[in-house]
Amino acid sequence: MNTLRLVLLAGALAVTPVAALAQDIGTTIYGSDGKPVGTVVEINPQVVVIDTGRHKAPVPVSMIYEGRNGKSVNASRALVDKMMEERIAQANAERDAKLVPGAAVVSAAGRAVGTISAADLARDAIILDSAQGPLRFKKEHFAVTTQGQLMVLYSREQIATAANGGSAATGAGS
Repeated sequence: MNTLRLVLLAGALAVTPVAALAQDIGTTIYGSDGKPVGTVVEINPQVVVIDTGRHKAPVPVSMIYEGRNGKSVNASRALVDKMMEERIAQANAERDAKLVPGAAVVSAAGRAVGTISAADLARDAIILDSAQGPLRFKKEHFAVTTQGQLMVLYSREQIATAANGGSAATGAGS
């Protein structure tokens, strides 16, 4: 009977992705060079987020495997950091290209919040005309959604609070 259990367990392990086994927050992920890439700070069914010390890099779960030193990814820390820097530069360039007067802006939840009336990228001064009136933001307060929309990283409620003399805090909402 124990032999049958071992055979069944071995079969289950053979079809279970290595990343799904004992993957915990705080686990060290090693690189192809055998050195640590970073530690796991977040896990979901598709992505393991690895903190390299410089970036929090999302890595597909399917890319994590059991290596010589433990959980591993087929890249070095330097390569992961370089790839993240390239992604960030690309995302910032895409965002900056969309920060132009007349551009429609959505909230963190995807709802329309206004349009850009002025964008001085050199001075990092972006004016958003909202229903509550004009509001001043920095470039870092914007991103581009996967649908290509210019998004302010605040909810409509946070924008309304800021317009009424309060301060907006980054976060999702409506």
